[in-house]
Amino acid sequence: MPAPESDLRSPEWFRSVVFYELPVRTFFDSNGDGIGDLPGVLEKLDYLVDLGVGAIWLLPFYKSPWRDDGYDISDHFTVDPRLGTIDDLDRLVEAAHGRGLRIIGDLVANHVSDEHPWFQEARKSRDSPKRSWFLWSDTGTEFSGARVIFPDYEKSNWTWDDVAGQYYFHRFFHWQPDLNYDTSAVRAEILNFARFWLGHGLDGFRCDAVPYLYKREGTTCAHLPEVHQFFQDLRGMMDAEFPGTVIVSEANGTIAETVAYFDRSHEFQMVMEFPLMPNLFLGFAERNPRRILDVLRATLPGVPTDCGWAYFLRNHDELSLERMSESERAVFFREMSLPSDARIHNGVRRRLAPLLGGDDQSVLMLTSLILALPGAPFLYYGDEIGMGDRVDLPDRDAVRTPMQWANDPSAGFSRAPPSSLTRPLVVEPAFAPSRRNVADEESQANSLLSRMRTVLRVRAAHATVFSSDRFEGVDVGDRPVLGFWRAGSEYQILCLYNFGAEPSTGQLELPGSLWASPVELVRGQGSTVSGRTFRFRLAPRGFAWTLFLTRRERGAPA
Repeated sequence: MPAPESDLRSPEWFRSVVFYELPVRTFFDSNGDGIGDLPGVLEKLDYLVDLGVGAIWLLPFYKSPWRDDGYDISDHFTVDPRLGTIDDLDRLVEAAHGRGLRIIGDLVANHVSDEHPWFQEARKSRDSPKRSWFLWSDTGTEFSGARVIFPDYEKSNWTWDDVAGQYYFHRFFHWQPDLNYDTSAVRAEILNFARFWLGHGLDGFRCDAVPYLYKREGTTCAHLPEVHQFFQDLRGMMDAEFPGTVIVSEANGTIAETVAYFDRSHEFQMVMEFPLMPNLFLGFAERNPRRILDVLRATLPGVPTDCGWAYFLRNHDELSLERMSESERAVFFREMSLPSDARIHNGVRRRLAPLLGGDDQSVLMLTSLILALPGAPFLYYGDEIGMGDRVDLPDRDAVRTPMQWANDPSAGFSRAPPSSLTRPLVVEPAFAPSRRNVADEESQANSLLSRMRTVLRVRAAHATVFSSDRFEGVDVGDRPVLGFWRAGSEYQILCLYNFGAEPSTGQLELPGSLWASPVELVRGQGSTVSGRTFRFRLAPRGFAWTLFLTRRERGAPA
């Protein structure tokens, strides 16, 4: 059902929707060439509406050599012809908005492809007008405090260029030279990049590699004050010229570094919750959710009331373990039973379902957890059907395989034969298209997809509570259970999650402000109320959402 028009116009629309991250190239192929495209996304909009999401995050669709899945842009102002045209994007945006769906893109601001005309012109001569658009060195020894982010592939942040006769700086792959943000023309051009696509109807951007835009000697070249100033300028432009659009920060750091990107509502409306994400999996591995509650209590108070965390379990990158200690990593790898070839960079290149041993209940439990937190959840395409991965593929391509729509040779993704697909299909039997696909799961009442849709519908029906910033942890004693209250003006919802591998029972005292007459929105294995005591029972990896009216309200909630 389309969102009400008032919700679409609200500047805080992002607080009440679920985002769905999808790569155009591997989502759905409309013309049979083996490559997903924008018309293919358009064909699947009704699926996304039925799933219950309210916004789509499109991974890069700009012209690119595709050496890094589109994050190596060679033309900022056009759609890659293999994915469609600007007219196709316009039709997609119009159709999505007509269904009440928002669409955000990916603002790749830190670097470009080495095939980009900007870089090709810059390398020709030291007198080139574009020379100052990049960072050059005769020695390649500057900025030694900047760590190499992809140590599996790159030994240095500097690469020698024979044409230029100098080294150039890159924070990621050597075919992605970094832009020089001390050059005003670069800053202006990236703002124009944003303006162009907002002008075509995008509702905002997830901003890639946010911390790294500026480089300074004697620092780690991350999270510098100048970075915040640039994104405040971007936010100011968007608020003035495209009101109601949003920006989401991808900035992995400490809690203090990450929270700073809200900057008292002057910078990002949403910040990806990197401090929480690895602790969700570590809490799962340890069967101990207390660390999760500790992180939430540390991160939620720092969020302005008109902003929100962007929660995620998995996405197109590796699951980053950068913030874990060595002992925590040891626990994670031991308990999650990960093959050695699943490790990459500072993380793990596995999808959600394989990480959780193919257990649908665990997938649903963790997903329902991020659905219930203050802020907006981000789902990764295919996780709703328990898709797997291909760890035999290079780098992070392991988690970027074609969407599995049906049980046929090309997974319903394309009319092209499997050998012609843009990326090979999952073959591991437990996760292959023969076992995991949309068509089959839609027809099964107890499938992961069907249960995911149910939980998403419950969240949407109670969006006023789940989109609020009111959160209170619950003491459930010495049990592997995470509990918290989400509160609205008329009622509160008690959310309970069993991280244990065995059933868990417990009890808690209800606040005096609530009627002791619960309504089970998502059922556990049974609950009872005696006086002010609420008793619950949860299955292994089970969860329950229970609604209680406030005492001043005697009618049912709207």
